[in-house]
Amino acid sequence: MLPAVAAFTDTYLPTVNGVTYTVSTWRDRWAERGGRMDVVYPSADHEPADGEHPVWSKSFPFYEGYHVALPRVPDAVRDVDLVHTHTPFGLGLAGLRLARKEDLPLVTNYHTPTGEYAEYVAPRGTTRLVRGSASRWERWYLNRADVIVTPSQQTASYVEDDLGVTDDVHVLPNGVDVRQFRPTHPAAFIRRHDLPEDRPLVGYTGRQGYEKRLSDLVEACDGLDITLVLGGDGPAREDLEELAADRDVDARFLGFLDRDELAEFYCALDVFAFPSPVETQGLVALEAMACGTPVVAANAGALRDTVDDGETGYHYPPEDVDAFRATLERGLDDSSELSTNCLARRDEISVEHALDRLQALYDDLV
Repeated sequence: MLPAVAAFTDTYLPTVNGVTYTVSTWRDRWAERGGRMDVVYPSADHEPADGEHPVWSKSFPFYEGYHVALPRVPDAVRDVDLVHTHTPFGLGLAGLRLARKEDLPLVTNYHTPTGEYAEYVAPRGTTRLVRGSASRWERWYLNRADVIVTPSQQTASYVEDDLGVTDDVHVLPNGVDVRQFRPTHPAAFIRRHDLPEDRPLVGYTGRQGYEKRLSDLVEACDGLDITLVLGGDGPAREDLEELAADRDVDARFLGFLDRDELAEFYCALDVFAFPSPVETQGLVALEAMACGTPVVAANAGALRDTVDDGETGYHYPPEDVDAFRATLERGLDDSSELSTNCLARRDEISVEHALDRLQALYDDLV
């Protein structure tokens, strides 16, 4: 019998990002296996299903789509065997409180170094102070968990070496829904978004934040006979549009794409480009690979591991635009061979494989 789990997260549907995708997918697949994984999350414009428990919250003014909830445990969350938190803040504290009160094992996922987003919330001149405070808080919280889960070895190394956390750290990739992200014919997507059919497509989808260094991507495409396709939105979008116009790059900004369109989006691309140096896993890169699309990524953060250089894509030195441009050309030249390698890794990167490992971890604790 599978253990009953109470999951606590500070970000959830309808916001779409790597954390919400992981928590909601793990919950659904855990239920398919016959288990129960309740989710406690900040209230927002999402109609809760059975086992989803919204907590009163307010919009966070400095980060669009994020809500701040009171660290409260809903009365309906009961008779669980284990607590799994996905945040060290807000509702992560509620999960810690429940684990201590009921003497339950506490697993926590470390998804993102909070300090990377300090510039969005810190007054000018205080970024370093905010980063330091965030790191101290994360260290305090993580040292109270029985098991810490990170989505990549790079993130595990950060937790151990930079944060100085000495507790049990497990590397467990979040996994990709290979039922959804699979090879499909992109012709309808290309027509729907009026994309060219006679030249290569290089693209990215996700948050268009400054920390993603998407300006490097626009500049790297300058001089290439390609069309750049950008899905998603974020605070850097307007600057990116201006940069593309200034560099005379044929860039198409599609805005947020419905999740049902994403497999078509990835399959429409010849290369998925990922210049971000701050990823803790790079889930969109794995989604692209599951669709058979090779990835050209910065050789930084978790992307060092997520992309197998020469097999599922290529790395380039981060912030080196000339090297980025040359590597994009190489990826386009080798796209067919790299695509075959990507498809051969589908089972290895699947969410089913991730949950097999998560289940074994839970069984050791309960």
